[in-house]
Amino acid sequence: MRAKNIKRKEGKCMKNQENQKNQNNQEVQENNSSKFNRMTSRMLQIKAETASNEEIKDRLLSGGRVTGTNMVVMVCAILIASVGLNTNSIPVIIGAMLVSPLMGSILAIAYGTVSADPDLTRLHSVGFAFQIIFSLIASTIYFILSPVKAPTHELLARTSPSFFDVIIASAGGIAGIVGQTNKEKANNIVPGVAIATALMPPLCTCGYAIANMNLRMLGGVAYLFLINAYFIYASACLFLSLLEIPRVRELTPAEWRRSRMKMVRNTILVLLPCIVLAVTVGLK
Repeated sequence: MRAKNIKRKEGKCMKNQENQKNQNNQEVQENNSSKFNRMTSRMLQIKAETASNEEIKDRLLSGGRVTGTNMVVMVCAILIASVGLNTNSIPVIIGAMLVSPLMGSILAIAYGTVSADPDLTRLHSVGFAFQIIFSLIASTIYFILSPVKAPTHELLARTSPSFFDVIIASAGGIAGIVGQTNKEKANNIVPGVAIATALMPPLCTCGYAIANMNLRMLGGVAYLFLINAYFIYASACLFLSLLEIPRVRELTPAEWRRSRMKMVRNTILVLLPCIVLAVTVGLK
């Protein structure tokens, strides 16, 4: 009996020691995690410099409007980009990048996605689709009527997307949303992002490819536009999630899983041709 009691006591002591160790390890991990979070927040200080939720919403949704001023500016951007591509003029193409309102629509879609507002997401997705179709039709008409039919260097330069375009679009998307959500709207960031993540020139190059029935060129440049648009959207969604933008309704755990899996799936699908091209080039 005494031996059994001693063994029981020893067993209890061992369990207590193990529990104490686990508790200590957990506390150390929590302390390390909190230290890391404090260090990160001090370095970035993102939330401290972020505008109010109402201001962020107003900025992003106003930038995503298709009618009025944005429509007039888009028509001008299409014309400027088409002429610049047709005449091989880099400064003119850069001008089209700067005035194009397409990025505003992408950021508005990202806001609708993160705020779990399907009506808002649908509205701006339809608006963005309209902008794409209108740009394709207008640029196709321009290149049909244009007397210059030979493809310029600037047209051909947009037909071979690579993994570098993914990096540029992702970084540009983060920089763009940071500029739009800052307390003092960073007007110096948006022009740089517009130039780095060109959206209008690839669309107008698609118009050239359609006008000249060049399907190979159309495939390459359409994929470049998809990379730019999608990774700007994905980066903006990620950053807005970190800012904890208020949602219209809270998602259930199952809905969160579906949302995350959908984002992962779409990212893989968009990246797949890029990866295949990179592997093919590497093997050659």
